[in-house]
Amino acid sequence: MSENYSIEINDLKVAYGEVVVLENMNLSIENGEFLVLLGASGCGKSTLLNCIAGLLDIRDGEIHIKGRNVTWEEPKDRGIGMVFQSYALYPQMSVKRNLSFGLRNAGVKRDEVERRVAQASEILQIEPLLNRRPAELSGGQRQRVAIGRALVRDVDVFLFDEPLSNLDAKLRADLRVEIKRLHQRLENTMIYVTHDQIEAMTLADRIAIMRGGLIQQLDTPYHIYNKPVNKYVAGFIGSPAMNFIEGTLTMGDVPVFTSGSLSVPMGEYALSQTLGTATMEGVTLGIRPEHVLFGDAAKGAPFSKEVIVEVVEPMGADTLVWAMIDDLSFRFRVEGQLQLRRGDAVTIGFDPARGSMFDADETRI
Repeated sequence: MSENYSIEINDLKVAYGEVVVLENMNLSIENGEFLVLLGASGCGKSTLLNCIAGLLDIRDGEIHIKGRNVTWEEPKDRGIGMVFQSYALYPQMSVKRNLSFGLRNAGVKRDEVERRVAQASEILQIEPLLNRRPAELSGGQRQRVAIGRALVRDVDVFLFDEPLSNLDAKLRADLRVEIKRLHQRLENTMIYVTHDQIEAMTLADRIAIMRGGLIQQLDTPYHIYNKPVNKYVAGFIGSPAMNFIEGTLTMGDVPVFTSGSLSVPMGEYALSQTLGTATMEGVTLGIRPEHVLFGDAAKGAPFSKEVIVEVVEPMGADTLVWAMIDDLSFRFRVEGQLQLRRGDAVTIGFDPARGSMFDADETRI
């Protein structure tokens, strides 16, 4: 096992009877890394986290934490701290008692308990709350206490299972910043499960996008956003979602993508594989709404076209506009102060080099 890795998962398999949830799962997480497991419900992300925590039995494979094989060790012996979606605080205990309960049960000396509780309270800015009970706290304050309960364990690895999903949008944004600051201060390894792509993009050093128990792509937020390995990843990351146009790619001196009335020169697009002189059917061109140019800026783009505005969604800083290209609904962002109305004729364009192309098997080309 490498000393550079905090966690190594080798050939992990989880199954319930004949139903296989995870199979041949291999994952290495570096020391001090913030890894986010991202995916839709049922993709296996929480199952994987619970296996690392020791809360689920595995069918096959090994799990190593800090170079130690913990595959069959109890959760309390793995050197981890875990924060759940539900706060799971003891309602009859004060915040201070909630924070110290596990330490006292483990026989940690009183002075050490006091030191750890004081340190966690200071980091999470909950010192004024120590004498309150959970019922007297807001949702954000309760989640801070839940994080503090993991923090006092003074472990190398922290596991977060959708800790912000029960909070409103503003609290989620506030606590995202607090969790990122916490990681920067502690420099511990953190694994974070979420279905929220904003949480993943803002928090992660690397993101593992999961689907059907498999990791589709494991990379930095930058590369997952700009170079998705397949159509599923491309459509999953981004809000609003990427525009997809199906058509044909004809190779030549300058590759050209065609679909209906569209003819898009792809000469500046960086192909990820050599395609020769073939004509490829069933190709999908993906363009993110924020990469679409508008008005005068669009006229100088490699591809431009006049469209009719169908739907306008003002969002404050920017506006999301829906238009039709042939029979395809196409969306793009414009500056929020522009006053567009349904029926307006506008010119849009894009640079194909910023797009993504996928073959008939939905793999990036």
